[in-house]
Amino acid sequence: MNQEKKGILLESGTNELEVILFEVGIGTFGINVMKVREIIQPLALTTMPHSHAYVEGIIRLRDEVIPVIDLAKALGYEKSVEGNQDKLVVAELNQVKVAFHVHSVSRIHRISWEQIEKPNKLSQGLQDLTIGVIKMEEAMILLLDYEKIVYDIMPEAGMSISKIDGIERKDRSHKQVLIAEDSPVLRDILKNTLTEAGYRNLIFTEEGKEAWEYLQSSPGEKVDLLVTDIEMPTMDGHHLTKKVKEDPKVQHLPVIIFSSLITGDLYHKGVQVGADAQISKPELGKLVEELDRLLNL
Repeated sequence: MNQEKKGILLESGTNELEVILFEVGIGTFGINVMKVREIIQPLALTTMPHSHAYVEGIIRLRDEVIPVIDLAKALGYEKSVEGNQDKLVVAELNQVKVAFHVHSVSRIHRISWEQIEKPNKLSQGLQDLTIGVIKMEEAMILLLDYEKIVYDIMPEAGMSISKIDGIERKDRSHKQVLIAEDSPVLRDILKNTLTEAGYRNLIFTEEGKEAWEYLQSSPGEKVDLLVTDIEMPTMDGHHLTKKVKEDPKVQHLPVIIFSSLITGDLYHKGVQVGADAQISKPELGKLVEELDRLLNL
């Protein structure tokens, strides 16, 4: 897997990603290669009392205890009998490792975020778990919101207002912050948390292209800082940051990349595109501290 990652890491701000395709039930789905630590054969499970219905149990992998999530159940499919092609996709999300039980893994594709559309026309239940639809010649692939799936099962692994304990609450509303975040759940959490900290002048967009268009079409609207996720349909956060830093009209704007993908592998990409700070979800306290630092508060 590490060798597969290197190609995409050679370039920064290309608005591209690599996805691993896999099957669950009757559907085909994708996951960003950078979220995946490894793909393994199913291991012996230890069941846990009072665990969530979607959690099959826990496994021990090189001295780490990792929960196994039955992705079929999480997506509303009936649980199938384990077959010879079943795999565990071990992923790291918001500094938490989980294993997704899938029914088969096919291949890796390199695609552009422009090939990914927001799931506006999906049924509501599936839309809530999907950040985008990948348009490919032979099929339509769903890119799932894996952070939301994990958050629904383990809320303590996500973001919460309690994570800004120790941060001084004061009026920060004279600074306007533009935030590009595609997940509705995380937009709500960010709005509630930053408002609690005193940042009440917030503008939210659902993806990078929308944030870029706002900056280009609203020159009279003073934006003091941009916060952006990395994974977003149409335009990712690295490409958005690169465009901002290359445009004389807005290149002065401080940019914070706030993503579950801030790892050793990807940190250098944010540096190359000019990000002023990079913070890994769910470190909301650090996010407020960097906002204060870059805005001289």
